[in-house]
Parts: sequence; C-alpha cells; structure tokens
Amino acid sequence: MNSYQYDWSVITNNMDVFIDGALKTLEISALALLFSIPIGIIIGLGRISRNKFLQVISTIYIELMRGIPLLVLLIWIFFVLGRFLNLGAYWSAIIGLALFSAAFIAEIVRAGVQAVPKGQMEAARSAGMTHVQAMRYVVLPQAFRKVLPPLASQFIILIKDSSLVSVVSATDLTLNAKNLVATTFRGLEIWTFVALIYLVMTLTLSLVIRTLEKRWLSREN
Repeated sequence: MNSYQYDWSVITNNMDVFIDGALKTLEISALALLFSIPIGIIIGLGRISRNKFLQVISTIYIELMRGIPLLVLLIWIFFVLGRFLNLGAYWSAIIGLALFSAAFIAEIVRAGVQAVPKGQMEAARSAGMTHVQAMRYVVLPQAFRKVLPPLASQFIILIKDSSLVSVVSATDLTLNAKNLVATTFRGLEIWTFVALIYLVMTLTLSLVIRTLEKRWLSREN
C-alpha cells in the first residue's frame, strides 16, 4: 500500500496565494457586512413597526432569507439577477452575503430594541417627543449598546459563510485553494493550511470583540 508523502513546501512556495485569498475573504466579508447593516436595521425596525404593511414585508423578507440556503441564494443571484444587472462574480457574492446576513441582523436589531424597557419610550413621549424622536434619541442609542456584540459576531459568521462564494467563481481564500489543489494535487496540505487561516482569522476577531466588549462595559460602569 502506497503511503502519502507530505510536501509542506507547497505552502511556503505559494504563500502569496494564501495571503491574497485571505485578504479577499476579509474584503468581501467587510463589504457584505457594511451593506447588510443598514438593510438589517430597516428590516428590523419594520418588523416591530406599528405599520402592519411594514411588519408583513419585513417578516416575509426575514423568513425568506433564513429559509433559503446561502449557497442557493448565491447561485441564483449570480446566474439570474447577475445576468440582468451584469454584476459579475465579485458583486454577486457581496450582494448575496449582504442580503442573507441582513435577515439575521434584522432579528438582532429587533431583539435589541425590544430589550430596552418600555418605560424609556413612555418617558420620552411624556417629555414631548414624537415616536420617531423617542426612537432616535432614546431607544436606539440604548439598543445599539445591546446589539453591538452580536453584530460583531455576525462578521465572524460572514467570514466563514464567505467560503461559499467560490461556487460562483468569486476570488477568495477557498477559490485560490481550489485552484492551487488543481495544479499541485496537494489537497491535504493546502486544505489543512486553509482551515488554519480561517481559524486564525475568526479567533483573532473573537479576541478583538471580547476586548472591545470589556472596554465598553468598563466605561459604562
């Protein structure tokens, strides 16, 4: 029986490929988060709006995005929507991730707003503020402090989810790894190193998030 001969030089010889892929992964994830936050805020506020139409539309969006697998959504955007709008793989990937992530951010926002005591809204209204003013100046600032940690965690989830964009040929760490495996046939070494890169990125971000949370809490206290 032939034993597998490890050759880790494929990692050192192609380090630029891995670095470029990791940077592309972070770029796509960051842009997707940037676009998903305002969409998620709008959908989340619509979910708890007193307007029934906004409630229904927001609920449908959330359930639709959460019910469709991300892989299927990316493929549909690339081959259907992307064909009409000429988006290309890069923007199809970002839009798909953003729309998918926005549904989860909407639920984070909804939970954050509802976690603010109702007395805060009532006190603001009794002080002469309109509902919009009370939301803007009283409720939302308090909700922001509650949703900041899960929003940061959503970025970590996006980084892992972004590995699926390689299916639509968007350049990222996973696609670079696939191409490298196809030319070197060193799948075990390459995928092991790719897993390590994802682990380092997510653990580093988790550490940063925990540090920011501790500083935030210390300032509040």
